[in-house]
Amino acid sequence: MKFNLPVRILFFLLMSAGLSAQRFVSTDNGHFVYKNQPYYFVGTNYWYGSFLGLNKDPEKGIARLRRELDFLKEKGITNLRVLVGVEGNGKINGVNRVEPSWQYDAGKFNDENLKGLDIFMDEIAKRDMKAVLFLSNNWEWSGGWLQYLRWNNLIDQETFQRVMNWDELRDETVKFYTCESCIQQYHAQVKRIVERRNSINGKKYNTDKSLMAWEIANEPRPMRAAAIEAYHNLISGTAALIKSLDKKHLVTTGSEGEMGSESMAVFKMVHSDPNIDYLTIHIWPKNWGWLDVNDMKGTFAKLKGNTIQYISSHEKAAAELKKPLVLEEFGLPRDGHVFQPGTPTALRDEYFETILDLWKISRDHKGNFAGVNFWAYNGEAIPVSGQTYWKHGDDYMGDPPMEEQGLNGVYNSDVSTWKIIQKYSKSN
Repeated sequence: MKFNLPVRILFFLLMSAGLSAQRFVSTDNGHFVYKNQPYYFVGTNYWYGSFLGLNKDPEKGIARLRRELDFLKEKGITNLRVLVGVEGNGKINGVNRVEPSWQYDAGKFNDENLKGLDIFMDEIAKRDMKAVLFLSNNWEWSGGWLQYLRWNNLIDQETFQRVMNWDELRDETVKFYTCESCIQQYHAQVKRIVERRNSINGKKYNTDKSLMAWEIANEPRPMRAAAIEAYHNLISGTAALIKSLDKKHLVTTGSEGEMGSESMAVFKMVHSDPNIDYLTIHIWPKNWGWLDVNDMKGTFAKLKGNTIQYISSHEKAAAELKKPLVLEEFGLPRDGHVFQPGTPTALRDEYFETILDLWKISRDHKGNFAGVNFWAYNGEAIPVSGQTYWKHGDDYMGDPPMEEQGLNGVYNSDVSTWKIIQKYSKSN
C-alpha cells in the first residue's frame, strides 16, 4: 500500500500516540489495561521510598533505595504505594510523625524535601515499575487531616499533641470535612504535586508514565455518620480537581472499604463517581477484632473466613460498578505477636497465601479483583534493640511510628514469606 507523504506522517503520528498511550495504566469495563494487556499485579506498600533519597548518608539513602528496588523487582513486585509528603512537624496525637515535612506550615512548602520523591520516581522508571501516590492522610503519623485542623484553630494545641481516645479522635477529625479553609490548603498541596516537574529527570508528574494513580488520601473515613455527605463532597471534589489537572492517570480514594465507610452503600456511592477509576480496600484483622493476639492460632480460622468474605463482597461491588478492585493494604503480625526479624511467620505466610490465591483465581477468570499491595515492605531496615516505637533518626520501615517496629513489616530476610509472594508475583 502506498501513502503520500502527509498521510504517512499522519499515520506515524497516530501510531506514536497509540504506543505512548499504552504506557499508561488505564481501565476498561472493570479491568486495568497496560501495554494493551490486562494488568493484574502483586505489589507492596513502600511509603518511605520517597524519603530515602534525602538521607545524607548514601549507603542508608539512595544506595539502600536502589538495592531495595532491585530486590523487589527480582521478586516480581513492581507496583508500589508511596507517601507524597508530610504536613507539619512535631508530636501529634502522641505520635512522632515521620519527617521531613513538605508543607511545614499552612501554605508553606519546602520543595527540597520532595527531591526524595523525585529520586524515587526516577529510579522506578529505570525498572519499569509503577507507583500509586497518596496525597495526604486521615491519620496522624504524617500530619494529615488533624494538621489542617490545627492550622485553622479547630483543635487546640493540648488536644492536638496528647493521645486522644477513639471517640475523641473521630470527633476531632470529622471537622475537616466542613472546614473550607482546611480543604483549600489541602487542595493547594494536591495541585502543587500533580503539576510538579521532577527535579531529577525533568518530567512533569502529570505526564510521568511510571505513575499509575493518584490517591486522595490514606484511609479517608467519614469518621461519623453525620459527616457522610461532607465526606462524599470532599472525595468527589478532589477527584474532579485531580482530573482537571491530569487527564492521563488514574484516580482512586485510598478507602478501607465498608469498614471505613459507615456502610457498603456509602462505599459504593463514593466509588461510583465517574472521576474515581477503581475501588480500594484494606484489611486489618488485629485492628478490627478478627484476631486475638493472645490466641493467634485459635482465632486464625475466623479471621481467614472474615477476610474471604470481605474480599468477596467488595469484588461483587466492583463488578456492579464495572471498575477494578485493589486490596492495597493487608498484614498480620509475626507468630506470637513478636517483632524481631528472624522470628517465625507461619500464620502470616498462610494468610498471604489465602489472599494471593483469591487474587490468582480472579486473574485467571478475568475478574475485577485486580491487584494486591501487602503492608508493608521493611527492606533492609534494622530495628533498634530494646526500643519498640520509631524515633527520629531510626531506619525507616513499613511499620509507621505509632506501631511497634516490626509488627506487620516484611524484611528482606523473611525467606518463607517471599517464597509465598513469588509463587504468585511470578505466575503471570
